[in-house]
Amino acid sequence: MLLTQTDPTLDLFLRGRRTEPALNSPAMDAYRRDDDVWVHIDAPGVASDSIDVEVERSVLTVTARRNWQRDDSDHIYVNERPRGTFRRQVHLGDSLDTDNIEADFADGVLTLRIPVSARAKPVKIPIGSSPPKTMIDAESTTA
Repeated sequence: MLLTQTDPTLDLFLRGRRTEPALNSPAMDAYRRDDDVWVHIDAPGVASDSIDVEVERSVLTVTARRNWQRDDSDHIYVNERPRGTFRRQVHLGDSLDTDNIEADFADGVLTLRIPVSARAKPVKIPIGSSPPKTMIDAESTTA
């Protein structure tokens, strides 16, 4: 299922703040599969202890840092791998369970599983059948 602008699980959606030219806009995938929203963010060369994931007021913020310590004697020939901090924000819809987000970092990819909250899932309302009610015909009496 593709998320659309009318999908209540994400208030679309992607905001990044650039502090370094390319690193701050890492590739990201987000999709809903069954009762979970999955977010994958590429973060090659980032140490897992430099990643911070937090949710405040339904805004998920991922911040990470990639460093490379240059030596004064280094002669740089190519410098295409950006260093510094990146920040990515995702506005979560009210129908997501932000108290139960799970995060994993493997092979340079941060993976977040965000469950859809129970209150956002469709609920089937059973329709009962009861015997028809008998009407009582009461005469009015006046005194």
